[in-house]
Amino acid sequence: MTTASLSDTFAIGGDLTVHRLGYGAMQLPGPGVWGEPADRDGALAVLRAAVEQGVDLIDTADSYGPLVSEQLIAEALHPYPEGLVVATKAGLTRQGPGIWTPVGRPAYLRQQVELSLRHLRVERIDLIQLHRIDPDVPLADQLGAFRELQEEGKVRHIGVSEVSVAELEAAREIVDVVSVQNLYNLTNRQSQDVLDHATEHGIAFIPWFPIATGDLAAPDSPVADIARELDATPAQVALAWLLQKSPVVLPIPGTKSVDHLTENMGAARLSLSPEDVARLDALA
Repeated sequence: MTTASLSDTFAIGGDLTVHRLGYGAMQLPGPGVWGEPADRDGALAVLRAAVEQGVDLIDTADSYGPLVSEQLIAEALHPYPEGLVVATKAGLTRQGPGIWTPVGRPAYLRQQVELSLRHLRVERIDLIQLHRIDPDVPLADQLGAFRELQEEGKVRHIGVSEVSVAELEAAREIVDVVSVQNLYNLTNRQSQDVLDHATEHGIAFIPWFPIATGDLAAPDSPVADIARELDATPAQVALAWLLQKSPVVLPIPGTKSVDHLTENMGAARLSLSPEDVARLDALA
């Protein structure tokens, strides 16, 4: 069995050492990331299989479900194995399937962190991330709420999500930002400048939606060609490319299927040649 522990490690914030291939728990709730999963036992099985396969970074959010993803993680894995990092997020509210609205009022963010502590059954959240910047609330107020919780011992580290370089720099003037979570994959590299900034400053970069192979996985594509040459799948090639892109990249592929999970973790054993990387780089 392939395991995430074949991937090398990164120390988030300098003290949370995790293997770089993690698991994203966004797909566990129902359609539109709303409500309970159709197969609750299956969702719990995937979470347990992730840990069995060496995953020690699980990424979730209070808005996945809402609440459902965090509750599933606690049901499947609590008491948590030593070294498992569960990162969560606050700052997006839900009004129905597929609907996401930023709310960054400090009182709301504090309330959500308190709820996440309860749902995850922990006394401190290892990594809390601002899910989106609320344009109607000063950034210093939004991150200030997390900083207060950090000072109270309820939050260990703070991250941000979907930010520009300018927003990341502004955030870093308010708190110690240890991670940034932006959309980034083989086909969408609009956040390349953010990744470059994170690499330069040793900030964890967590690409969400990491396996956007889509048309790239067509039988006559470079991704499929490289996959065949390496006896791998297009998804594994997409993840291996991310892992080789920068030492700060922590991909968190998500799935409801143990088979897909096992396939994704297999990316940790792939080594792309410089020629492979160049061919994939040219796809953007």
